[in-house]
Amino acid sequence: SQVSLEEESQNPPAAGHWKPLMPSKGDKEEPEGGCQDAGGVHEPQCTEQLNVSRLRSSSVEIREKGSEFLRDELHKAQKELKLKDKECERLSKVREQLEQELEELTASLFEEAHKMVREANTKQAAAEKQLREARGKIDMLQAEVTALKTLVITSTPSSPNRELHPQLQSPSKGGFRKGHGRNKSTSSAMVSAASQNVAPEPVSRECREVDSILFAEFQAWKESPTLDKSCSFLDRIYREDVGPCLDFTKQELSELVRVAVEQNTLTIEPVASQAVPVGKVAAEECGGPKKCALSGLPRTCKHRIMLGDSGNYYYISPSCRARITAVCNFFTYIRYIQQGLVRQDVELMYWEVMRLRREMSLAKLGFYPSEM
Repeated sequence: SQVSLEEESQNPPAAGHWKPLMPSKGDKEEPEGGCQDAGGVHEPQCTEQLNVSRLRSSSVEIREKGSEFLRDELHKAQKELKLKDKECERLSKVREQLEQELEELTASLFEEAHKMVREANTKQAAAEKQLREARGKIDMLQAEVTALKTLVITSTPSSPNRELHPQLQSPSKGGFRKGHGRNKSTSSAMVSAASQNVAPEPVSRECREVDSILFAEFQAWKESPTLDKSCSFLDRIYREDVGPCLDFTKQELSELVRVAVEQNTLTIEPVASQAVPVGKVAAEECGGPKKCALSGLPRTCKHRIMLGDSGNYYYISPSCRARITAVCNFFTYIRYIQQGLVRQDVELMYWEVMRLRREMSLAKLGFYPSEM
């Protein structure tokens, strides 16, 4: 028995051989056959093999489920990505729309700002124009006051000035007074003073008679005063006085001067008061201190004119200045009448208009005071 036991130990049965735990795919059925051949001796080994196969099948199922889960997650991520792309596209459109609206708003704001600047410049120019007109009126009123003071000075108790004291005139001559005292120029006052100083000869008083046609035209204009030259009163004065008085050799510049006088935008100033600015036109077109821009003749020009806000100065001779001044005085007086500033009888206003017409007639014929 001892020998048999040794033989059995030396020669173990074939069914008892160990097989690898990770068999190949072709050897899946071997564990079962081995277990059957071995009988109940090697049951733990078969159980282990069965557990390994089960683990393998479970891992396959897990991999399949994991792949399905990953596919689902991938689909979800793709859907979310598409939604985000759509949202980004929508936001980009909103941004473009906002940028366009911002550009339009900026452009409208700039346009409104430029419009406000233009309006402010226009208002400033209008205010400056009104200021110049007011200063011109003030200068004219100061000249009138100076003339009145001169007349008052020339009137003494021993030799009263009958123009200032109508009560001293005879009843037959008291109905009319020569001229309009408020608008007498300084030169006329000086001439009257000089005539009174040289009084060895008797002073001949002129006789006046109202022209019925002219007076009727003036009365019709006085009912509704206007500066429109289509009315018969101003149409006659334009044809007979204003037009010839402002008719100079330089026709184009003469027309500009006439328009400036009508619009009350002409400025006359002495040459010596300011430095000569650089005009926008050539010097030969503007004349010079020794050449008149209106007549084109070599004359000593003591004054210059500016038309509106052009900034161009034109040198004018004393004769041209006298003609322009005579027309300006006429327009100033009829503007006073239109504005209701003249509180006198219609006949007195008529004679003042006739005096101003006479000044224009004399100026256009070349007569002007030496002070000019």
